[in-house]
Amino acid sequence: MNPFTYAKPKSSEQAVTEISAHAGAKFIGGGTNLLDLMKEGVTRATRLIDVNHLPFKSIEATKDGELKIGALVTNSELAYDSRVETKYPLLSAAILAGASPQLRNMATTGGNLLQRTRCYYFYDTHTPCNKRSPGSGCSAINGINRIHAVLGASDQCIAVHPSDMCVALAALAAKVHVKGPNGDRTIDFKNFHRLPANRPDLDNTLESEELITAVELPNEDFSQNFYYLKLRDRSSYAFALISVAAALRLEDGKILEARLAMGGVAHKPWRDEGAESMLAGMKPTKELYQKVADKVFADAKGYEHNRFKIELGKRAIVRALELAEARS
Repeated sequence: MNPFTYAKPKSSEQAVTEISAHAGAKFIGGGTNLLDLMKEGVTRATRLIDVNHLPFKSIEATKDGELKIGALVTNSELAYDSRVETKYPLLSAAILAGASPQLRNMATTGGNLLQRTRCYYFYDTHTPCNKRSPGSGCSAINGINRIHAVLGASDQCIAVHPSDMCVALAALAAKVHVKGPNGDRTIDFKNFHRLPANRPDLDNTLESEELITAVELPNEDFSQNFYYLKLRDRSSYAFALISVAAALRLEDGKILEARLAMGGVAHKPWRDEGAESMLAGMKPTKELYQKVADKVFADAKGYEHNRFKIELGKRAIVRALELAEARS
């Protein structure tokens, strides 16, 4: 591991000033991803700015009925919060499908949004990787690409985003609050993560000196008919080959509104609002769900080892919607 310096700012404003003043500096919260990347030589930080003591550890209901989650709330605290379990159980289910209890006890909400891909070649510093070293090439395209993207990829990168939590946040239309040198701003969750295009080294739309302060959940109720389906190689502590966050609002035998997001298929959590609109106002049937699944994967592109993901993804969507519909 390369040497680095350490700072413990007393306020979020001081934290932003610190990172602005030091090239190569990084914020550290739980560190469950960042420290691994540093140990492997994938990421090099000249200075770690510890934000753990900043006032972002609470979950608060706003006057408008939203739920504001501090960036330092741990995954375990969030998953087991009674308000999340009651009003946003899809999020709780997604968090508990990820990682291990030990990691969930350390990992933070903000850090989860910022975690990087688990692509084999990204972690192997002896192989070309455009995400790690822009312009060097993508080893996965002609390599072992079983876990890789089938939607939204480019000829520069076919890595996938690994988070379970973020798939649910995408489906729930969350917002991300950030602070930077130019003040505070809010980013719609669908615009937070990026597709690779010709800059796969950029995972999200944060400016380099911005700090996530909170995530906000809208005052919407998808607590009755929902399901988080995660398909993986083993039943615990494994990243998704395919995951689906499905939520329906049903009334009088029809779907009033639907939410549908996927993990394991793209460089970012993949929410398909066009597919959601196909469900709205319709009677729920397996045939409808199949049409929706076909629409989601209409432009999918498989590679040598991951073509199975296209059919598996379609079946996962149908199954998740059926399970969401059946839930009471």
